[in-house]
Amino acid sequence: MKKNMLILCFFMVLFPYHFAHAKFPIHLGGFVLGDDISNYESMVDLKTFHEVPFNQYLEEGQIIVQPGFKSGLIAYGMCNSPKKVLRIKLKFSDSSKKFFERLLQKYREQLGEPDEYKGDPFQTMIAWKWSFVNDQKERISLILQHNIMVDDEKMGNSVKLTLTSRIDEERECYLKKFPEKESQPFQLKKPDKELWKLFVPY
Repeated sequence: MKKNMLILCFFMVLFPYHFAHAKFPIHLGGFVLGDDISNYESMVDLKTFHEVPFNQYLEEGQIIVQPGFKSGLIAYGMCNSPKKVLRIKLKFSDSSKKFFERLLQKYREQLGEPDEYKGDPFQTMIAWKWSFVNDQKERISLILQHNIMVDDEKMGNSVKLTLTSRIDEERECYLKKFPEKESQPFQLKKPDKELWKLFVPY
């Protein structure tokens, strides 16, 4: 009975009751997209926040681990929405496939069927994506993932909730201020004979 109550409390933190069947979920793990990061000084390690490589319009830092989670990263804007939370990435303490399947069931009950499968066909990494748009045309993406083998992704069970429209606005704001920062597409010269020898095994 006690175990069931703990599980119920965990899911209430993950998705608050008043957002049942929400079509624009902004709450996850005790954080709220669009909130000022200062509201979470007791939940994040402010010393860990740093500029995100190749996304200089965002800063990202670690959460102070909460019950049910192993780790997490929170990103906020630096230009158009300074200090506003725009992305929440959390890794669950339970890394089992059974827990992932239960999570997926809860997500489907709460948010409907996912819009897209983002994992691999062999299901060494399973990832489901939901996309949401509100009346103000703001966009949110949600990815729930279970990974057992792909090294460059988080192992175990994780979730990422992103206010994608606001991140796009951050990038546009940054490039207006620093137009020289926009990366130019890399043009590879036509390989000469010597380069081809490096490209092809022999």
